[in-house]
Order: sequence, then C-alpha cells, then structure tokens
Amino acid sequence: MEVHIDSTLEKLLAQEDTDGDKRITVEDRGPREFSVTDINGDSISIKGTYFLSNLLQELVLAKEQGLEVATIPLSKIEEPPTQRISRMIRDYYWDGLTRTMDEEGMQALLSDTKNETLETESTLRVYVPHKDDLALDYYMQLKHEMPLDVIQLPKKISPKYVKSLNNKPGILALKLIEKEGEMKGEPFVVPGGRFNEMYGWDSYFESVGLLLDNRIDLAQSMANNFQYEIEHYGKILNANRSYYLTRTQPPFYSSLIREVYERTGDLKWLQRHLETAIKEYESVWMVKGKRETSNGLNRYLAEGIGQPPEAEQGHFNHEIGPHAQKAGMETSEYEKLYASGIIENKELEHYFIHDRSVRESGHDTSYRLEGICANLNVVELNAFLYKYETDFADLIETEFDDAFVVNDKTYSSSYWREKAAARKEKVDHFMWNPSQGLYFDYNFIKKKKTDFISATLFTPLWANMASQEQAALVVQNAIPLLKEKGGIASCTAKSRGEISKERPQKQWDYPNGWAPHQMMIWKGLQNYGFEKEVQELVYRWLYMITKNAVDYNGTIPEKYDVVSATHKVFAEYGNVGTDFQYITREGFGWMNASFQYGMSLLKPEAIDSLNKLRPPEELY
Repeated sequence: MEVHIDSTLEKLLAQEDTDGDKRITVEDRGPREFSVTDINGDSISIKGTYFLSNLLQELVLAKEQGLEVATIPLSKIEEPPTQRISRMIRDYYWDGLTRTMDEEGMQALLSDTKNETLETESTLRVYVPHKDDLALDYYMQLKHEMPLDVIQLPKKISPKYVKSLNNKPGILALKLIEKEGEMKGEPFVVPGGRFNEMYGWDSYFESVGLLLDNRIDLAQSMANNFQYEIEHYGKILNANRSYYLTRTQPPFYSSLIREVYERTGDLKWLQRHLETAIKEYESVWMVKGKRETSNGLNRYLAEGIGQPPEAEQGHFNHEIGPHAQKAGMETSEYEKLYASGIIENKELEHYFIHDRSVRESGHDTSYRLEGICANLNVVELNAFLYKYETDFADLIETEFDDAFVVNDKTYSSSYWREKAAARKEKVDHFMWNPSQGLYFDYNFIKKKKTDFISATLFTPLWANMASQEQAALVVQNAIPLLKEKGGIASCTAKSRGEISKERPQKQWDYPNGWAPHQMMIWKGLQNYGFEKEVQELVYRWLYMITKNAVDYNGTIPEKYDVVSATHKVFAEYGNVGTDFQYITREGFGWMNASFQYGMSLLKPEAIDSLNKLRPPEELY
C-alpha cells in the first residue's frame, strides 16, 4: 500500500500512542485498530499492538529516506516476530552500534553523555599512546577542525598517573588505518545506550552475532583493536576510557581470533594475533603475585588507586557513609576529601581493591564478589584461561606445524596442553565439589570454596574443561537451581540473600539474567551433547526477548528479570536500550548477538512456536 507518511504518522500516534512516548506498546490505551488509507483512497485495517508498532517503525524508516509517500508492504507489518527481530539486528542495529575513532567518529563522541566540558566549550579529550606517532599527528591536525584536547600518554603509565586523570577523563585512541590516502579508524561495535566506547568481553560476544550475520569485517576489526590495546596499553581494556587504563576484562581474545580465522583463512593475520594473544596471556594473566596466585590459579586484580571514578554519584554511600558519620562529616564531603587524597582510609582502600577487581571481572556488581573479589580464584576466569591454553595448542598444532615462535621462544602444542592439564587438575582440586556436583569459586586467603551458586559454574563446559561425568552432574544439579521462565538466572535467590535498603539489589544477581551467561551455557551444553537442554534454555531466553519486543515496540535492552521474563529491571544503573522514540536504532550489543546465536540453534518447530508466542511452560 502507498501512503502519505506524515499524515499517516500523525493520525497513528494521535490514536494509539496514548501515553505520548512516541511508541506503541501494550501500555497504551488506544483502540489497537487503525485504518490506513492509501493514496488512492482505499483503506485497510491494522489490528494489534505488534502490527501497529511495526507500521510505526516502517513509516519512520521511510520518512528517514526523505520520502513523502511510501510503499509499506503488508509483509513487513505482518512479519513473524523472530524474523523481524533478526532482520532488524542484521540490517540496522549492527550499523547503529558501529563507531570509529576518526574525524567522523569524533563528531559523535563530542556529544557523548560521558564527555566532560573544559571551561565554556564542549571539548573532547583524546589520550594517545606514547609510541603511536601516527595517531598523535592525526589528532593534532584534527584539533584545528573540532574542539579536541589531544594528550600524549607517558611511556610508563602508573596507577598514580591514572588517578591524576580522574578529573580529566577522556577517550583512548584505538587503531587507525590508511585507506585511499585518508586516515580511518578501525571500526568497533559498542554495547549501546550510554556505553559509547569499545568494551572488552562485550566485543567478543557481539562478534559471535556479527559472524553469524556475515559481518566478518567488523568482527575482524574488533580483534585488530584488541591487538592495538595490548600493544599500546598493555592489556585489553575494560573500555577505551582514560579511567580504565589500569583495568582489563574477562579474556576472550583467543576465541575471537580463532573464530574470525575460521571465516577468513588469513594465516598471516592469525600469526600476528596469536603472537599478541600469547603476550597478553603471559604479561597480563600469568604474573605471579598479581593475577596469578600462589596456588597456580588466577584471579581478577585491577590496579589503581581509590574509588572507580566512573561510578554514579552516591553509588558508594553505603560504604563511605559510616566513615563520614564517624568523622562528623556529610558523606559527600568525606568522599570528596578521600578522592582528593586529603583523607586517608586503609579500610576503604582495601574495599576499593575488591571493587575495582569486580569491575575488571565484568560482573559489576554482584554479592558473589562484593568485598572479596581479589581474594577469589573464580571459576569463569580459570575456564577462560584454560580455553586460551587449548586454543593455543590447537592452532599451533594444526596451522603452524606444531612450532610457533614468539620473541625467540618456540612453543609447541604439548607445552600448552601440559599447562591446560595442570590447570584442570587444580580447578578439580580447589573448585569442584563432588558431593554437590558443582563448581564453586575458591577463596585462597581463607583456603576454602565459597558456597555461592552462580551461572558462571557452567563456564568449564563452555571451555571443554569438565569431564563428561562432571558435565552431567552440573546439568543435573545446576539447571534446576538456576532455570527460570526466561532462561538461566545469574545466581540463586538463596545465594544472593535478602535485599533491603542497607543491602540493595545488585544487577548481576538474581532475578536478572545476562546474555553472555546464556550464550556460554548453550555452547557448553552443546559441547557435551545435551541437546534437549540447549533447546529448552534457548527457547526460554528467546521467548522472553521476543515477547518483550512484540509488546514494547521492538525493545531489546541490556538485561532482563528472567524470573518474571520482563525487561522492567529494578537494579543499580537502570536498564540500557529502553530509551528511544519511534524505533530502536541499536538494541543492545550482546543481547542482539544472543538472539542471533539462539536463532541459529533452535529447531524450526521451536521457532514456529516462538512466532506464536507460546510460553515455555506450555512446551517444557
């Protein structure tokens, strides 16, 4: 049907958008039936929230093309939900989430909500690595055309130096490449919403979706930016912001380069990245006394001084308040003096070592790690590093004739397999509880396992580190404890404990569920042949996403309450990806990827049930 865009939009919103948020959702109180009149005067009736929101989206997409009259096919309005969500991710959302650190990308960063102002003019601070003269020259030239403050980092970046930047936050340069005589930034995909920079483990999970959608270029560019960060900042960063310079993220670099190589077959590219990945493994993770503990296992240990500057105002009131009260001061004043170094507090310093490490773990925040993170050998980190070791072994054996040289040292596959075997033996000794048939984090200070049941206990299956017997016990024992209407919860209600004003909800705890956990669990179950369980858990997660998208104008947010199967999450930081008008431009990075990955796993009959919005309790 051919329709006049502006008049149809105006009438549609006036009738159906009763709460005025420029969306059509189940919370609107319109008649939910709209008569569309085409340019010939013929009318057609569109009924139901989902179809009306699709009409709204298609009209807006046509208007953005500069059209006054548009052909809106009924096939788009009546498109099955899973097909529509997947198509929007593939055709629109990845592009909406793609950024670069070149002239075009800098324009977008100038309006970023994290950008601070200098004096009266909005100015973007750009921090450039000490040895990247190409980037320094480029940004120095660019500052003549836009308000940039370009700062070259020192050769040695200390925690003290990073703290000195807390009042001068800025963006960190990523890789630049020359294309047809122009400097272009190596593109990367951001999570979305307020997260307008390249994040560590988000990038890997986004790349799983990118590769499924044949966006090999973007996945490869993410790996290239990882390599740049290791070479110039010494680690894969939590994200490329100045206050993350002392903090890394969960390690997925070997998985990323292996999966990209499987699609490209570029052996020279693989060689360069494998060298860098081995360097990261040895220099970031395997330094004794830091992230490698005395028992040979690993922990998160973010360096730095004081509290993380990116936390929202008031976030640490619960921890700082008692100290302020004891000093007879307002909490905000005490916090300001502590941050400036005027007040010293050993107890708070100890707390913030753990808090920064929680953020390095990616699980910011959770009662699993609160106040003890740096004392824990966590299950997932040791599973991730086991996968590094087995990835290195496999790639060296199959692609490099079982001999790979890095800095004059030759590595064989057996070298890495021995490391992996030793790690598995330690994990089995310190983290496996045979009586419960579950993995638990190990507190190496108290020399005992924790009793916190977390979705991360599945990660040894993702890494192929568990025996078949262990995997069967995990499936038998953990799934009943963590399975909810919308998928696997991040932990059990019992482990999380009671929530109160003094003990607020943490976003990585029950009842919330997260995309990376689901994706790793599905892959882990596949590794050990638990196909029935894969189908059910994928269905539960995708049902929740699909139902919320159908009811809420295509919304795909950062996190969900899997117990209620809703995106209406009440926890710290709110929920990113819900604030848009007319049509979501991006969804949320790893949520998009989880949908595409889940769709690739589901059987056709399950997809048919999803499109009919059959709730999981009818099927399982």
